[in-house]
Amino acid sequence: MKITTHLFDLPLRDPFTIARGTATSQPTMIVELSDGNFTGYGEATSNDFYAASIPTMLQDLRQVQQVLPTLKWDTPETLWDLLDPMLGHNRFAQAALDMAAYDLWGKKLGKPVWQLLGLNPQAGPQSCYTLGIDTRDTMLRKMQAMPGWPIYKIKCGTPNDLETIRFLRTHTTATFRVDANCGWKPEQVVPMATELKQLGVEFIEQPLPVEHWSDMAQLKPQSPLPLMADESCPVQASVERCAAGFHAINIKLVKCGGVTPARRMIEIARQLGLKIMVGCMTESSIGISAAAQLKPLLDFADLDGAVLLKEDLADGVRVEKGQIELTDKPGNGVSLKHNLEHLRIPTAS
Repeated sequence: MKITTHLFDLPLRDPFTIARGTATSQPTMIVELSDGNFTGYGEATSNDFYAASIPTMLQDLRQVQQVLPTLKWDTPETLWDLLDPMLGHNRFAQAALDMAAYDLWGKKLGKPVWQLLGLNPQAGPQSCYTLGIDTRDTMLRKMQAMPGWPIYKIKCGTPNDLETIRFLRTHTTATFRVDANCGWKPEQVVPMATELKQLGVEFIEQPLPVEHWSDMAQLKPQSPLPLMADESCPVQASVERCAAGFHAINIKLVKCGGVTPARRMIEIARQLGLKIMVGCMTESSIGISAAAQLKPLLDFADLDGAVLLKEDLADGVRVEKGQIELTDKPGNGVSLKHNLEHLRIPTAS
């Protein structure tokens, strides 16, 4: 059993701004997990906010490679549990390997992952398309460049959030979602939610910084719109605490450690009465395809990461105008494209 890594820097269609910064490209690590006959693919993007760097991911996966041939596993979940003592401190690297294990598992058995999990590929929600913070005219241009999406997620965290959403509402009847990425203050939430409900907003994602647990607990019963945790719910251990202050959680594979813990988070959230979304971190179709296998289990989806890229790395699950199109291809249904040298980071291994 062998791990091979590839590093790429993926230019975005447009500069992408949220409350804490702007990106024009997304560095990412692709993991190949091969048994000599079949190869599975996984992905983890780098992220400064979560201290997820490519060098640390590579270092930890090299250590895993030393023990991997000695491990006996027949399901990705078994492998995840065996390696958690080694990778639990690096969820991004853990996620990339876990995605690759699911892809390999499905390819070896000749079945798509959703089928191996006993899921109905026709079930589940549509995805939104995300509009980063910008001038309102630029945000309108970006929205109109992607017509026909049923839902647009609008990044917020500026003094002009409400005016921007009012302006965009005059140009579409699509559902809106709002994501403040920790950019609001407690006293803003209920007044904003009251106004936003009238503007066709479905829910508010992560209005306050993570440490505001008591504020969120007070705001949850007061808010006229559902409140969704994102930064407050990175891993499985976060779910129960989020129930006090949020109506829903956004699960991201790279933050929680992959498909295996995401499935466990979904089960816990259901027991607690929380709604569930799976989101993304601007991955290529490799990461998106892994997350999409869970679509039938979800209430909401935010899987537009590959659509935000100027050029995709892989063929896999497509997300077209909100429709998440699961296929019958084995594993996660992904394969690397050819001629990617212009996107490689020179230190790729």
